[in-house]
Amino acid sequence: MTLLRIAAVALLAFAAAAVSGVGRPEEATSAAADTTRGITVTGTGKVDARPSRAEISFGVVTDGRTARGALAANAAQAQRVIAALRSAGVEERDIQTQQVSINPVFDESGPQVSGYQARNTVLARVRDLGRAGAVIDSAVEAGANEVYGPNMSVADRAALERSALEAAMADARAKAEAIAAAGDVSLGRVLTVVEGGGVVAPPIPYAAAERAVADSSTPISPGTQETQALVTVTYAVR
Repeated sequence: MTLLRIAAVALLAFAAAAVSGVGRPEEATSAAADTTRGITVTGTGKVDARPSRAEISFGVVTDGRTARGALAANAAQAQRVIAALRSAGVEERDIQTQQVSINPVFDESGPQVSGYQARNTVLARVRDLGRAGAVIDSAVEAGANEVYGPNMSVADRAALERSALEAAMADARAKAEAIAAAGDVSLGRVLTVVEGGGVVAPPIPYAAAERAVADSSTPISPGTQETQALVTVTYAVR
């Protein structure tokens, strides 16, 4: 008899627990649905700025009957170019050798080596863009016979990226508010934010730009550089 009573009590407890659990999954699902209800939008921010510095590569190419002769002539000419860069205001830390090479030159009539060609390429970082034209002139006068660039950039790019992100967040909120108003709901807090990364567009012509270099025969127009940011934001609704 005692065993029967114990079994009956256990069955009743199990049934009570089962009944009390009914509805809980639905409640949890409902709560999850409430927290995941939201509006997801993509915001874009753009900031324009004028480049303030440039990178320019200068090459010195010389020919010689022997490899040693071509390299010796190249070294002397490259040293003059580097000295001219320093005289034009480029700091020592901003002058960097990129490439030194010697290649055979073959005779057009056959695979016979007729001489050698040496090349020395130097990168100059010009922190004052207004001096870029004068730097180019000085290097060419000193013997540079190849010029590549300029590759222009903004000094404080991080600050521009932050400004672009702020503009992207404002754009996202404006879109979300418009959608919320059309859907007759109220916009709540931010649930998630995903940054899409920043993009720096190449310089474009500056409509009202004055001449970048007034005292140089090589004009450099800085234009404007656009920094873009993209964010995907989910807002709660209520």
